[in-house]
Amino acid sequence: MTDIPRHAPQPSDAESNAITALTTPDDTAKAVVIYSGGMDSYTVLHRALRAGFDVHALSFHYGQRHSRELETASQVCQQLGVAHQVVDIRAIHGLIGNSALTDADRDMPGGDYDADNMAATVVPNRNMILLSLAIGHAINIGANVCFYGAHGGDHVLYPDCRPEFVDGVNAVAAIADFNPVRVAAPYLYVSKHAILADGLAMGLDYAQTWTCYLGGEHACGQCGSCRERLAAFAAQGVDDPLTYAAPEKMS
Repeated sequence: MTDIPRHAPQPSDAESNAITALTTPDDTAKAVVIYSGGMDSYTVLHRALRAGFDVHALSFHYGQRHSRELETASQVCQQLGVAHQVVDIRAIHGLIGNSALTDADRDMPGGDYDADNMAATVVPNRNMILLSLAIGHAINIGANVCFYGAHGGDHVLYPDCRPEFVDGVNAVAAIADFNPVRVAAPYLYVSKHAILADGLAMGLDYAQTWTCYLGGEHACGQCGSCRERLAAFAAQGVDDPLTYAAPEKMS
């Protein structure tokens, strides 16, 4: 099992080198990938496949406002022949519903993707919950590595995408069971446009992803998630293959 080359054409050398290797000598052949259907986890999924892992993808329905990402994830895994489960944990919605991503009665913030206006999209303890379930699944199937798509652009807003969180959950995952599991976020120190560059270098089709916080026929182009995605494509000098209801112009 070998890691794929880190060939990202556009980001700086520092960003490219910060994309961490997927494999270690102790890894099992199997790996669990938390796969939302968005850009970041889509790229992680393909990196894990190219590294030679027997990938088991997990998607979670925790009461999101829409299921477009989940539908996209299912379609991709079916096309790739990847083992995939959509895990319905909507029973916990009442415990984590205080977010614009899970409460349809709340306004979805627009504008730039930063802490000042996107704090309403934080889902309480989301990655701790999802990783706990994914780690359990990894142990159950004989895998000792679990990947998720946290990246450097999330650090300003989401505590459960920061290096300190990954370090902490790894410490717990090493002692919570007789079978330790490694939690890996290969894009933890790089921006979204570096993730996109890595995916484009792999020849990935980002029409097979969904990023918008809303679940309309077309991506809204106005929410922070859409704006961050559009900025990543603009940074690469590539057109986004998704259609937008009202795309922001990113220079």
